[in-house]
Amino acid sequence: MSPTDPPTPPGIAPAGTRSGDPEQARAALDEVRDAIGTVIVGQEGVITGLVTALLVRGHVLLEGVPGVAKTLLVTTLARSLHLDATRVQFTPDLMPADVTGQTILDRGGDGFRFREGPVFTNLLLADEINRTPPRTQAALLEAMQERQVSVDGQARPLPEPFLVVATQNPVEHEGTYPLPEAQLDRFLFKLQVPYPSREQELEIVARHTAGSDAGGPSDTEVAPVAGPDELAAARAAVRAVTVSEEVRGYLVDLVRATREAPAVELGVSPRGATMLLHAAKAWAWLAGRAYVTPDEVKAVSKPTLRHRLVLRPELELEGADADGVLDGLLASVAVPR
Repeated sequence: MSPTDPPTPPGIAPAGTRSGDPEQARAALDEVRDAIGTVIVGQEGVITGLVTALLVRGHVLLEGVPGVAKTLLVTTLARSLHLDATRVQFTPDLMPADVTGQTILDRGGDGFRFREGPVFTNLLLADEINRTPPRTQAALLEAMQERQVSVDGQARPLPEPFLVVATQNPVEHEGTYPLPEAQLDRFLFKLQVPYPSREQELEIVARHTAGSDAGGPSDTEVAPVAGPDELAAARAAVRAVTVSEEVRGYLVDLVRATREAPAVELGVSPRGATMLLHAAKAWAWLAGRAYVTPDEVKAVSKPTLRHRLVLRPELELEGADADGVLDGLLASVAVPR
């Protein structure tokens, strides 16, 4: 687990019978996390981050070098929840219509018809999203924000649930197009996918020694352990989580501090504040609480805010990063008692 990503929340109830009951919905999502863990070694923080994003209808940006199981993680999540998943490899020649769909001539029918693009799915894996030009990147903006696609003046709703998980390589920049701030702001989390520990890597090698095929069908044969009904019940329970005036004040003070920090050129927007609120509510619910404490706000602050900060160029050249700035703010902003 990366020290910069949220730890696995404690106190999750054991798996139980499926129903609309919040406790049983929480147990179902615990089973989802366990099922993913049978395929993905380590990465507990990233797994829980993806589940949290599903709970609040947020999108996720995964950052990690090739070979750390980002694609396998998303496909396994989809299988465990009995959801459709589509992977799109973003390349320099990818066009917006290749993502959203387009109107085509139906040679066997009468006139034109709309052919849905890969965005019409439950989990869209936008692989190496920063390798495609801004025009195609922007094709996802409406889908991420409005949960619909407009083609030829007609709005077409996307399936529910709908989650975009985009990946990018943090070390290779040649031939890439950095995501614009407006698009980064649509992602709930930016989760860093680290290398496994030595013990975890030994386990990976042991599995392959026993015959596991990297990325093959055997790695993703996870039986569904929950579905849309459990996810809907969990979302309703998260919405019912309460946030006191003092905790709301702490959250707002933390966000406003990012705009006043000397190292920051552009701080967190009000949208970022609301996303931090929703993420903290989901984190509290996963931990078995019906209310948010400052600890939940702290736990999700880095993955929720790190991609919304623009540091001053001269400080970036000196090696400063968003996580370091957030560490300083978390230490300086007064916490309510």
